[in-house]
Amino acid sequence: MVVKKKSISSASPWTEKGKYSKTNEIHYSFLKPQLRHALLLCFLLSVWFVILRCFLLSSSTSENNIEKLNVDEKAPQTTSKSSAISKCEGGMSVYLYNMPAEFNKGLLKDCSHLNSYTDMCPHVANRGLGQPLSYMVESAVATTWFATHQFIAEMIFHARMENHPCRVLDPINAKLFYVPFYGGLDASSKFHDANLTARDELAVRLADYLRSKPWWERHHGKDHFLVLGRTAWDFLRRNNNFGNSLLNLPDVQNMSVLTVERNPWDRVHNQHGIPYPSYFHPYTSHDMMTWQNKMRQSSRPHLFSFIGGPRRGVQKAAVRDELIRQCSESGRCKLLKCGKGPSKCHYPIEVLKVMSQSQFCLQAPGDSFTRRSTFDSVLAGCIPVFFSPHTVYTQYEWFFPAGDAREYSVYIDENALKTGNGSKRVVSIEEELFKIEREKVERMRSAVINLMPRLTYAHPNATDLGFQDAVDVALEALWAKRLKLNV
Repeated sequence: MVVKKKSISSASPWTEKGKYSKTNEIHYSFLKPQLRHALLLCFLLSVWFVILRCFLLSSSTSENNIEKLNVDEKAPQTTSKSSAISKCEGGMSVYLYNMPAEFNKGLLKDCSHLNSYTDMCPHVANRGLGQPLSYMVESAVATTWFATHQFIAEMIFHARMENHPCRVLDPINAKLFYVPFYGGLDASSKFHDANLTARDELAVRLADYLRSKPWWERHHGKDHFLVLGRTAWDFLRRNNNFGNSLLNLPDVQNMSVLTVERNPWDRVHNQHGIPYPSYFHPYTSHDMMTWQNKMRQSSRPHLFSFIGGPRRGVQKAAVRDELIRQCSESGRCKLLKCGKGPSKCHYPIEVLKVMSQSQFCLQAPGDSFTRRSTFDSVLAGCIPVFFSPHTVYTQYEWFFPAGDAREYSVYIDENALKTGNGSKRVVSIEEELFKIEREKVERMRSAVINLMPRLTYAHPNATDLGFQDAVDVALEALWAKRLKLNV
């Protein structure tokens, strides 16, 4: 408030006071006009401050009351306010290499031969999101649901980075350098190629290309990263066996490599696990909060469920077979058995239906330690049950809480499922889960649902999410790593 001096009468305020207090009139009569003006201004400012403070306290109380009334519908903190990373605070900036097409989008021209087991053309559509799942939404608005392939994270990450607010177009202003190489698609197209040189050809050319760039020479790639949509084992060929040798190349070992499954015994310490993509790719925090609330309110008649099929090999078969046996024999378990040929496992709506109706979801290792089903279960608000520490605990340190894993998951050692040799009884999964108190189950489910945003890949066209998705979390961790390396 600004008070002009000429608007203040030298007598009227104090004359009014004189009606009620002769003492006050005598007291102020000794003051000079300038001092009286100053005191009046202080008095008016004090009154304004008291009124303003009362108003703010009232507003705060009202907001607190509203929060208490809506506590069950309140979105988790991760989606309630815009994250710092989305504003690229702290100096973090990323340069996206404009790679020759042979390293990424050029590979898509032969999409029907990108995988030895399936036609990838439907899966590389929509910038890697796959085919829209129109039946997952109730309106005709742009869908946030897609039949996303589990090994396509490299394409989705690339698409997100093209529109990411932290992207800079001039490499001189960049602190991180993203190399958009579709290494997973390249590797899977040559899995059965007997010519090992041909398997490694594109990876070797990638290393040559990067060494020729001045931005690589600054720190020899320590501020560079690439994203792979397949497991690390597909790029660690040894003894002329499976896969290629991308991760064995010295230049690549200087970089940070984000992959859906890392080697837990990585001696170079440059591999970092990122989530498998699931089916949900929201545009806004409203999309995310709506789905989270739906999963909070979902009825869950099944104590636990298992979605999967048997595996070959002594170790894999033993655990999988036991899970299938226990689930099929339990009246509290829902089994969705997968295998060759027609199966409900191939339909996202069927998978999410089972998981969203289950309190716990069994997550046995698949062909490797990790599986996409873990992230499907989080999307469905189903508490994951792990049987190997390498399914999540040693893999995704950037994405899951660093504290007590029992806050969001259950762990049963796989060896406890293989001791039924007459001398010791196999652990009953049903008994282990049933004895967990209801209140604890509710806390665990809440923790799982709160993890949902950071394990989800937002739609590439999303510009102002209001929460950190998997790409944001990865960038924040890469930036922290770069600061630690002091490069």
